[in-house]
Amino acid sequence: MNRIIITVASVLPLIFAGIYPLYAQSDSLRKQVPVNVKATDSGKNQILSHETDEFQSVRADQMGDSIRLLQLKYELLKLGANDNKKKQSITSERDQIKLRDSLRKVLQRLKIDSLRSIYSGYPVVLSDDTIFFVFAKIGSYSPDERAKAVSGRILKQAEDYYFKEDSLIIVPSELTMDINYKDEVITSISELDAVWMNSTKESLAENYRTKISVAIRKYKEENSLSALIRDFAMAVGVLGVLILIIFFINKIFKWIKNKIEKQRGSSLRGFKIRNYEFLDTNRQLSLIFALAKLAKWIIILTLIYLTLPVLLGIFPWTGGFAAKLISYFLNPVKHILISVWYYLPNFFTVIVLIIFFRYLLRILHYFKNEIERGALKIPGFYVDWANPTFQIIRVLILAFALIIIFPYLPGSDSQIFKGVSVFLGVLFTFGSAGALSNIVAGLVLTYMRAYKIGDRVKIGDATGDVMEKSLLVTRIKTIKNEIISIPNSTVMNSHTTNFSAEAKENGLIIHTTVTIGYENPWRMIHDLLIKAALATELIEKDPAPFVFQTSLDDFYVSYQINAYTRDAFKQQNTYSNLHQNIQDMFNEAGVEIMSAHYKYIRDGNQSTVPPDHLPDDYVTPAFRVKPLTKEDNS
Repeated sequence: MNRIIITVASVLPLIFAGIYPLYAQSDSLRKQVPVNVKATDSGKNQILSHETDEFQSVRADQMGDSIRLLQLKYELLKLGANDNKKKQSITSERDQIKLRDSLRKVLQRLKIDSLRSIYSGYPVVLSDDTIFFVFAKIGSYSPDERAKAVSGRILKQAEDYYFKEDSLIIVPSELTMDINYKDEVITSISELDAVWMNSTKESLAENYRTKISVAIRKYKEENSLSALIRDFAMAVGVLGVLILIIFFINKIFKWIKNKIEKQRGSSLRGFKIRNYEFLDTNRQLSLIFALAKLAKWIIILTLIYLTLPVLLGIFPWTGGFAAKLISYFLNPVKHILISVWYYLPNFFTVIVLIIFFRYLLRILHYFKNEIERGALKIPGFYVDWANPTFQIIRVLILAFALIIIFPYLPGSDSQIFKGVSVFLGVLFTFGSAGALSNIVAGLVLTYMRAYKIGDRVKIGDATGDVMEKSLLVTRIKTIKNEIISIPNSTVMNSHTTNFSAEAKENGLIIHTTVTIGYENPWRMIHDLLIKAALATELIEKDPAPFVFQTSLDDFYVSYQINAYTRDAFKQQNTYSNLHQNIQDMFNEAGVEIMSAHYKYIRDGNQSTVPPDHLPDDYVTPAFRVKPLTKEDNS
């Protein structure tokens, strides 16, 4: 009993020391290579070959332990009956060797089971049919090379007309079990092959011999003359069915075309969008016929594509092409469906984010409407700021939403997607510098409240009514019905005059200047100008018009009449009527509206006052001419 306890206690650390690294390595392999995911051929070949080398190393250790066991057995036989202490030591060492050998086998089995769940081995095939798999190498042959060599030997025997299954036998050798046909070795089964397949060398060799025989028999049956005739007849039948189906498809579409043609003028009368005829009857029929023809050819080509794998699958030597043709169609569909399935969590996340931001914008839009209609008032926040502020916040929220949603979009982490994003960003940066300056200027103008839609303004040399105010341009309509588009950056760099901002409340002061000679009393001129202003339509009597004497020049005085009007949009008419009234008032008073120096040059010529305003006995004065005197001549 004590001997057993000592043995277990001495070997137990070895067990944990061997099993833990194995499970750690197995877990690492599972993390690096997902289950059912095929590794690259070079990597798989290297790992399987390395496993064979490890197994050979373990076998060498086992051979050394076997030799040591024989030595211990011989030593026990030489000991006498009374040498119990020596016997106990030898027996303990023998038990440790046996336990260590069992532990090696367990560890090897666990490691191979772990690798088998990751790698599928290399197939030995005959006419695209897999017979068995090769996992271990023998000598200098890697598993891949070994599988190809065995496949070639089996194909050689399958094409031999005189092949006999009885000649396929199992021959044991020193380290392997060989499957021979006559004097040629088809394949050799090593002990590691048996470990990979959870079998013994003898059972595995018999199993492989049976599979090889069945595969060769099936190959000969499929390539016999009777099989070829049968396959050819099946192919002709498939082609006949395909031609018949195509014939009926053409008939059906011809019948459909005739039915559509009969609807000309009744059900088919063209296609209109309000008053615009998008398609007349002939174009509508042509479009329908083109779509029908496209559908017919899609159906026919699909049938041909689906028939090709059937035809290729009939003949054994083209069966592989049939699988490839089907995979060309099924693999993309499978990939798309798998991608859609794995994308569903991200899709639902995107949907939730879209709903959240949509309702957030709706709430902000509600508050915007409340501010615009005056129900909600915020101190210091003007009503005309509501819409532009909402648009700015809306753009910021949409940009923020895009930043959040972007990682959940399919392909967002691909290099192509990132490259396109960078390219578009560069284009936007270099191509929209002027547009960005206009946008910034538009935002500044909005909060400056320099003008609003409908105001009569003067921007630079352009005067008119504001028709549109966007982030990029301001459009005004002149009194000549001219539409002038002014970039917002230009508006920012020039001064803006708003005629209608204060007109309703405080009135707009219109003004004009006349120059009258010094010989006319200024009080009379003031009185005439005020009377002319009060007689003008759209000029307010309260506050009353007033006159400024703006300058005292060399030959005349400049008088400026100022009058209030509350209709800024009819300035041109008001100015015109004011000028007419000034002329009438001054003509009635006999005051000439002209510069004094011009009067003196005229020197008594006809007065500029209209004849109907002159006295009846008015006579045009003659030129004052006097003869030259001696003094003048000198």
